[in-house]
Amino acid sequence: MTHVPFLDVAGTARWIRRDGAEAIIAALTDAVESDFRRWPRFDKTPRVASHSRDGVIELMPTSDGEAYGFKYVNGHPSNPARGLQTVTAFGVLARVDSGYPTFVAEMTLLTALRTAATSAMAARHLARPDASVMAMIGTGSQSEFQALGFRAALGIRSLRIWDVDEAAMAKFVRNVEPLGFTVHVASSAADAVRGADVITTCTADKQRAVVLTDDMVAPGVHINAIGGDCPGKTELDPAILHRADVFVEYEPQTRIEGEIQAVAPDSPVTELWRVVGGEAPGRRDASSVTVFDSVGFAVEDFAALTFAHRAVAGTDLVSWLDLIADPADPKDLFALVAEAGVALSPAS
Repeated sequence: MTHVPFLDVAGTARWIRRDGAEAIIAALTDAVESDFRRWPRFDKTPRVASHSRDGVIELMPTSDGEAYGFKYVNGHPSNPARGLQTVTAFGVLARVDSGYPTFVAEMTLLTALRTAATSAMAARHLARPDASVMAMIGTGSQSEFQALGFRAALGIRSLRIWDVDEAAMAKFVRNVEPLGFTVHVASSAADAVRGADVITTCTADKQRAVVLTDDMVAPGVHINAIGGDCPGKTELDPAILHRADVFVEYEPQTRIEGEIQAVAPDSPVTELWRVVGGEAPGRRDASSVTVFDSVGFAVEDFAALTFAHRAVAGTDLVSWLDLIADPADPKDLFALVAEAGVALSPAS
């Protein structure tokens, strides 16, 4: 078979419209958690990153021994000023036994779904069960998906938001109020987090920054820190990390890219898969401060790709790519050129 199923942007958008973003995120949350439970089976490596003055381009690979997956993704904070997305992505699944690709998908929308699902999965283990108010610092392209993920996981409907871009906040309100959320547009980050049980930070500038200071974090809060995702970029006051219980995806990667790059290399952290698998405690008590220092890891993308593949297989959401060269004689690749009717000229 030479054709590979392809889920393009339009197909992903139609899938989300068909099944509902919140329902997809809820189901994907379970899928991500399932793969975290079998974490030791996966190949794990920090993502391969190519940094420039304008941003970063990354490859994120992993395998469970039967299937292989990778994601190509960029992060260019200045793109919106040029009318471009900050993040774009696509991903591939393949068979380990043959190396043949089995699925190709856009992953700009899919990454937004998987990031929300991963955040929601972490919150199920780390946030207080009675959490009812979420503050969001940063209302860019991830924000609506995060809101839906936390409503699916914790039932949160009350949101307090802050962004330096007033248009981004207006966009967020316009998108989520019809979905049944109550939104308080704050006058500052400090105002946004006042009374919040969960704080999500998701800002784009790739620089050392402090968008959340220690005095703004009350006892019992869960912090979902998802904006710090490359060397030299942070969002949290390091003092928060010194008093909180910090949870990460894959420690070797997070030490390079996450909030914990701003503290000592031996500062204590717990990989989240150990909590999910019952090997380590999550939230200790109602007054503990917990931080999910999330930079995004390939296992989450693997879960999203396999989930999407199953969800859209056999539907009109999928198109096909003629991607695999398949001559009758596997050793005669050149035969495909002759079969194409291309006139071959002798060397002059």
